[in-house]
Amino acid sequence: MSKPKILAVCGPTASGKTWLGVQLALAYDGEVISADSMQIYKGMDIASAKPSEEEMQGVPHHLISVLDRGTAFSAADYVALANEKIRDILSRGRLPVIVGGTGLYIDSLLNNVNFSEAKSDEEYRSRLYAIAREQGNSVLYEMLVKADPEAAAATHMNNLVRVVRALEVIHATGRRFSELKAESRLEESPYDPIILGLNTSDREVLYQRINQRVDEMAAAGLVEEARQLWQEGEMKTAANAIGYKELIPYFENNMPLEECIDKIKQETRRYAKRQLTWFRRNDRIEWIIFDDFSEKCEILEKSQKAIAKYGIM
Repeated sequence: MSKPKILAVCGPTASGKTWLGVQLALAYDGEVISADSMQIYKGMDIASAKPSEEEMQGVPHHLISVLDRGTAFSAADYVALANEKIRDILSRGRLPVIVGGTGLYIDSLLNNVNFSEAKSDEEYRSRLYAIAREQGNSVLYEMLVKADPEAAAATHMNNLVRVVRALEVIHATGRRFSELKAESRLEESPYDPIILGLNTSDREVLYQRINQRVDEMAAAGLVEEARQLWQEGEMKTAANAIGYKELIPYFENNMPLEECIDKIKQETRRYAKRQLTWFRRNDRIEWIIFDDFSEKCEILEKSQKAIAKYGIM
């Protein structure tokens, strides 16, 4: 029995994933499922680049603004919710279109990673975050290096969410996170995914787009949105999102706003580089390479040609 086809659009931040996901959903009667670890939270709109109603163009979007800030949410939670949405979309004869830049979410979903043994332990997780706040991320990372060198090698030290999750799984199960992850892939995926990756031929073109988008976010009210979260003491979740934590020195009168905005641009460029490193390890991705963001017709045409090879017409 043939597996149902699903479509995924991934790539670095500011590469045009949201736009392409909408266009492909319109072309193939699809609905979008977000794969973004920050867009899932309510009230974190500008820095996470949530699509507006106008940008959605009437296409249903799922897993955007569905959780209260501060709610713990893991890759296991994402896989469970995304699978539920996929089944619903398929049952209505439509095409699920996964769109986002959180590589762990996309890989876990499409590789059918089973997190059944990895129970949450909110008390232990809270202790880990307290250690990070008081002693720095490097202390937690060293804990992971000692407990599971393989998981540490695949995790950036400053990706606090992933470091904490790996330590939490080890604590809850008594087993290495990397072992559980490898075993979880033994069960075949129920889907036949087509994965498109967006990227520019020249890295500087992407970086310029990132800088421009940060300026647009600032003009759209990013500082005001972040200030409200900060004043309400809601930075626990937001502090993991680029675009919020870099503004805290400004709110505390320790750094000029212009320098904080420059820091957001710098950290976003670094994040894009890490995203590309992650996605390039996946040899199933069909890369759509372009020279300029104005080449939208060409980008869409290349994408549809790639999709046609897999039997979606």
